[in-house]
Amino acid sequence: MQQQTITLTKATLFKYTLFSMIFAVITLITVILPAEYNIDPTGIGHTLGLTVFNKGEKSITTPSSLEKISENANKAVKTIKIMVPAQSGVEYKFTMQQYQKLTYQWVTNDAALYFDLHGEPEGDTTGYFESYAIATLNSMKGSFTAPFSGVHGWYWNNTSNTPVIIQLTIQGDYTKHGLK
Repeated sequence: MQQQTITLTKATLFKYTLFSMIFAVITLITVILPAEYNIDPTGIGHTLGLTVFNKGEKSITTPSSLEKISENANKAVKTIKIMVPAQSGVEYKFTMQQYQKLTYQWVTNDAALYFDLHGEPEGDTTGYFESYAIATLNSMKGSFTAPFSGVHGWYWNNTSNTPVIIQLTIQGDYTKHGLK
């Protein structure tokens, strides 16, 4: 078996480097900018459906007090108080379409609660749900993008002998919300 030796010249290396840079710029313009920043100078990102991933949302900074702080173009920051009775659980859900995003922060009055952040597909009659986060905490902050159309939200369980108040601050895309 013969072994081949490949020799790269400076001209060949320069050609491959130039090709790689051109490919990177094309990928940036047609894929990354539309999907990540909603900037689509060629229109290809919209055609490929990449602009759905970013609605041009402005980031919000919420103070630790979780008060209503501002209003986005069409999405207000809302603060919701939810009481979880002693030795009981509640579910709070948001109806969302696929790829809609919700930014949230919740905090209790110092009591840790077991929770399951999950979603149920629209039209499903089997009882299927998909969990995204399960833990026992007294607060959580993050954002959520719906992987499918349906209802998405939290189940909180209070194992203590006193009611626990949750203060939930949200901003994002959804059609309705409430206790389930």
